[in-house]
Amino acid sequence: MLKSFLLLLSFLAVAQLQAQLTVGSQDSREDRKAEKRRKINALIRQAEEGTLVYTKHSIFGFQARSNGYGLLYELGKMKTPLKSTIYRIELTEIKHPKENRFQNLSNPFLFISNPYIYGKVNNFYQLTLGVGQQRLIGQKGNKNGVSVSWNYNGGLSMGFLKPYFVQVENPTGTDIKYIKYTPEDSILFLGPSILGAGGFWRGWNELRVKPGAFAKTSLRYDYGRFNEVVSALEVGFSIEYYPGGIPIMALQKDKPLFFQASIALLFGRRK
Repeated sequence: MLKSFLLLLSFLAVAQLQAQLTVGSQDSREDRKAEKRRKINALIRQAEEGTLVYTKHSIFGFQARSNGYGLLYELGKMKTPLKSTIYRIELTEIKHPKENRFQNLSNPFLFISNPYIYGKVNNFYQLTLGVGQQRLIGQKGNKNGVSVSWNYNGGLSMGFLKPYFVQVENPTGTDIKYIKYTPEDSILFLGPSILGAGGFWRGWNELRVKPGAFAKTSLRYDYGRFNEVVSALEVGFSIEYYPGGIPIMALQKDKPLFFQASIALLFGRRK
């Protein structure tokens, strides 16, 4: 009898504990659901007010520079509502201000020859890898408004020099050959026998790398209607430094410092 009574008490205790755990679990789930609803409502209210709310953004862009053009990709992670850390990569081609295109009108292959840049020694491409910050200056105010942010970043700049080839008449025969600028061929390279450019694909197997550093600052105007979509215009300035200078044009001083303005069209998403 006593044994049966003890078993009954144990059963009742376990049942009561189970009921308490079930109620506690249900309360915990309800609390989590309520907290999630509050966060969602807050995000909806902020979106309606034009406030940019996200944890990270991913942006692609096309930019025109005062000395070239290029592409960019940016990954941003929000730290506070007003500040984000950004990681940015840009690939651009830099042109020399003395570059001018010519066409040899006496070339018998005029219709298939390429215009050439007289005196160009190298095509200069650069790849920049930078880290920086984005600071929000002004919110949108409403869905149709424009947010303004200040961006700045800096880091490593890798310069790539591809020899520039031209098509010339061989002075020792009647054939045609392709040459790049060398001390031995400088007279022929800069002479009157140029027929046209050597083509984009020539010279990649002779690519040279020049390491450097860069810094960039810009203002970004985000006019996107929806906060999860990035549609923006960016206006900025940047500076790159390459020790020893970059040879782009013959008979011109090799520049170590490049300073330029840029404007970029940006597209992306926020999460």
